[in-house]
Amino acid sequence: MSIQMNQSLSVDCAVFGFDGRSLKVLLIERRYVVPDTHLDPLKLPGAMILENETLPDAAYRVLEEATGLRDVYLKQMEIFSDPRRVWGEELEWINRYHNIRTERVVTVGYYALVKLDARTIAYTTAKGAQWVEVESIQRLAMDHKQILSTALRVLCREMLQSPVAFELLPRKFTIRQLQDLYAAVLGIEIDNRNFRKKILSSGFLTPTAEREQGVAHKPAQYYTFNKNAYKRALKEKLRLGFINNWRY
Repeated sequence: MSIQMNQSLSVDCAVFGFDGRSLKVLLIERRYVVPDTHLDPLKLPGAMILENETLPDAAYRVLEEATGLRDVYLKQMEIFSDPRRVWGEELEWINRYHNIRTERVVTVGYYALVKLDARTIAYTTAKGAQWVEVESIQRLAMDHKQILSTALRVLCREMLQSPVAFELLPRKFTIRQLQDLYAAVLGIEIDNRNFRKKILSSGFLTPTAEREQGVAHKPAQYYTFNKNAYKRALKEKLRLGFINNWRY
């Protein structure tokens, strides 16, 4: 027995990756576009949800189909429910592509963070997808530019409040790589000396015995993110916050 899809509810995922220089997002070219239409060809990965799955299940399914990955950082961010978010030719394409008949589609936006290694790039390339620099994107299908902008805004906020940045870096990284990531995502210039001083004083980085190889400059030391130290600091902060807010 075939599993039916919900005809009015979908998920769309902004999948971010960092190539060491710029923040990129995974885009796919939508299929079965009728000639002589004015539909933008590129879109975020997404799908209608199936009647037997939860929203997170649907988002993980989309992510795995697009990247071959599942055990990565994925977070729900916002619901996009404007009755006219897809209409006209866009609505016709959705009905034709999914073989459904609906008058509107509500979508739940997610964003995911992946490490752009050779395996992931090879998998997405074989799928016909492409990693595009976020700043270069002018138009996307449907309201996906709005979904992408929302995802980027949420990512910026999260990077200032939590250690999600390390989800975009290899397990071993240099402080310069970490700084370049923050600069790329936040769109700001960062003072080298101040950043290095603050990040090292946080206690969240563990130095390794390894250094860069084959570089023209002085080889930089590699570090790893100390999750346990971060969890301890967070727990202590919450505990002290509770005490400070207590009324005697």
